[in-house]
Amino acid sequence: MRVRYGRWSGTQDPFPARVGADDVLDEAAEDLLSGAAPDQALRDVLRRGLRGRVSGLDELRQRVEQARRRELARMGLEGPLRAVERALDEIVERERTAVDFHPDDEEAALHRDQLDALPGDVAGRLGALEGYAFVDRTAGQDFQRLLERLRRDVAQATFGRLAGALGSQRPEDLARMRDLLADLNAMIARPDRGTSAREGECNDFAAFKERYGDLLPGDPQSLDELLGELARRMAALSRLLAGMDPDQRAQLAELAEGMLGDLDLAFQADQLRRALQDAYPELGWDQGVQRGGAGFGQGEASLSSTVDWVQHLQSYDDLAESLGQSYPGARLEDIDEEALRQALGEDAARDLRALIQIERVLEEAGAATRRQGRLELTPRGIRHLGERSLARIYERAVTGAAGSHRTPGSGGDGELTGATRTLRFGDPFRLDVPRTVRNAILRRARGSRAAAVALGPEDFELAEAERRVRAATVLLLDMSFSMPLRGNWVPAKRVALALHALVSSKFPEDRFYVVGFSDYARRLQPRDLLATGWERVYGTNMQHAFMLARRLLGAHPGAERQVIMVTDGEPTAHLEGEHAFFAWPPEPRTLQLTLSEAARLASTGATLNVFLLDHDPGAAAFVERMVRSYGGRIFYPDLDDLGSLVVRDFLSGRRAS
Repeated sequence: MRVRYGRWSGTQDPFPARVGADDVLDEAAEDLLSGAAPDQALRDVLRRGLRGRVSGLDELRQRVEQARRRELARMGLEGPLRAVERALDEIVERERTAVDFHPDDEEAALHRDQLDALPGDVAGRLGALEGYAFVDRTAGQDFQRLLERLRRDVAQATFGRLAGALGSQRPEDLARMRDLLADLNAMIARPDRGTSAREGECNDFAAFKERYGDLLPGDPQSLDELLGELARRMAALSRLLAGMDPDQRAQLAELAEGMLGDLDLAFQADQLRRALQDAYPELGWDQGVQRGGAGFGQGEASLSSTVDWVQHLQSYDDLAESLGQSYPGARLEDIDEEALRQALGEDAARDLRALIQIERVLEEAGAATRRQGRLELTPRGIRHLGERSLARIYERAVTGAAGSHRTPGSGGDGELTGATRTLRFGDPFRLDVPRTVRNAILRRARGSRAAAVALGPEDFELAEAERRVRAATVLLLDMSFSMPLRGNWVPAKRVALALHALVSSKFPEDRFYVVGFSDYARRLQPRDLLATGWERVYGTNMQHAFMLARRLLGAHPGAERQVIMVTDGEPTAHLEGEHAFFAWPPEPRTLQLTLSEAARLASTGATLNVFLLDHDPGAAAFVERMVRSYGGRIFYPDLDDLGSLVVRDFLSGRRAS
C-alpha cells in the first residue's frame, strides 16, 4: 500500500465520516420492510442519522435551537439606547457641575435652564445638545466624539460593511455615498438589472465596481450578491426595531435618521430599503425577534453590534428551517455548512457531509437508482438488504462461516472449484493436465538438460471439484391482517429476504420461491418483498398456499424439496371454485381441505416445517396435527429468534450426508 503526504491546505478533512451502502441499508431496513417507499425510508434515515455514528437532521436542528436559546439569553434589544443614555447622562452631569461653578451667575442660570429643558428621549437630547455651547470643554469634546461614534454606528447598522464610505462624514464622503445609493436604486429599478442606464449613471455592475470599488467590501462579484448582503443587514435592523416597544422604536428610528445627517442621503437609504424589501420579502422584514419561549438577556452593545446579534439569531433560524427540510423543493445542499460549523462545530459539519453522501453511496454501489424523479432499490440493492438481514441472523444462527454445505472430497464428477492439489492415493483420477506437465518440466529442469519429459507420481496434480446437493425450497409467508397487528410482519419479511440472499449467494444451483398468502396465495418476487405489505383482508388460506407450493416444487423432480411456512394462526379460508371462502371460527370444511392439500404436498416428498408465531391453542392444535400426520415439524420461536431458527433449520436440512 502506498501513502502520499501533501501540504495541509486547511480544506482536507482528516477524519471524514465514511458512509457505505451497508450502513444506509441497515438503518433503512426496518422502514423498507414495513412497506415504506425508498424515498420515504431515505428521508427517515436522514432525519434519524446513523445511530452511534452520524447525527441526523432532527438532532442537528435540536442542537441549533438550543444554541439559539443560549444566544438569545446573552443580549437584549434595548442595549443600544441604554448605552447612549448612560453616556449622555454622564456628559450632562459633568456639564451641570461645571455650570454650578461658573463665575457668571446670569450665564450659569441660562445654561442651567437649557439643561433642565432637555427632552426626555435620547434622540431629542442629542438634537438639543448639538446646538448647546458647553461650559465644560472636555464634556463638549466627549459629546462630539459620541456623535461621531453614533454616526458610524448608525451607518454600520444600516449598511453593514458598506458603511466605510461614511467614516468621516466629510461632505465629499456624503456626496459619494449619495451617488452610490442613487446608482444602486437606479439599477434595481431597471427590469434588466443594470445593462443600460441614463447618461451619467453606471450602465452595468462592472462599471459600478470600477467607480465605487474602494467603497465595496468583500469584492462582490455580482449586483445580486451586493444587494443580498445589504438586504440581510437592513432586514435585521428592521427586526430589531420591530421587537422594541413603540416608544423605544420611535426613539431609535429618530436617532438613526438624525445621525445620517443628510436629507438626500436618508431619502436614498429609505428608497433602497423599500426596494430591497420588495426584492427579498422572505427575510422577515419588520418582524420582531422571535423569542421561542426564551427571554432576552441583559447584555448591552452598540447599535451595529446589536444588529450583528440579530443577524446571528437569524442565521440560527435559517439553519433550523433548512435542517427541517419541510418546505417545497428542500434539498440537503440548502444547508449552509459554514453556518452549521460556526453554530455547532466541526463535528456537525462532518455529520452534514456524511448525510449528503447517503443517497450518492446507494447509487454508486448500484443499490438504488432514480427513475422519473423517484428513488428505487435495484435488484442489487434488494439482494444487499437481504445479505444485511442474513448477516444479522447469522450472528444468532451459526458460529463461524456459513459455509456452502459442500460434501467432502475432491475430484470426481463434481463441480470444478478452480483449485488444485497433489494427487493422493485413493483420489479419483481427474488430473489437471497443464499443472501436471508443468510440475514435470520444472522438476526435470532442476535435475538435467534432457528434452524429454518423464512424468513421475509426484508430478500428478488433481483438479479439485465438489459435489453439491440441489434443493428446491418454497417459503410460505402469511400476509393476513393479524400479522402486523401482532408485530410479526417485519421479522417475517426479513427472514424471506435473508433466505433469498443465502440461496442466491451460497447455493446458486438451488431454487427458492416465496409465496404470500392471505385470502388468496400468490408468488412473490424479491422486489415484491419490499413493495408488498400485509393486506387489510381477512382470511388465512393455507390450502391455496399448499397448492401453489406443490406446483412450484413439481418443476424440480430430482431435487430435495422443502416447504417453510411462517404464520401466526390456523386456516380460516379456502377456495370454492375460483373464489375464497372465509369464516371465523374456521369451518370444518376449511380445515379438511387444508389437510387434504397438505397430504398432496407431502406425497411429492416435500418436508413441511411450520414456524408458528403468537399462536393460540386452537391454531397450535391444528398445525401440530397437520405436521404430525405428514411428517413435518413445528417451531414456536420468539420473534428475536425467528430468523436464526429458520436459517439454522434450512442449513441443517441442506447438508449432504
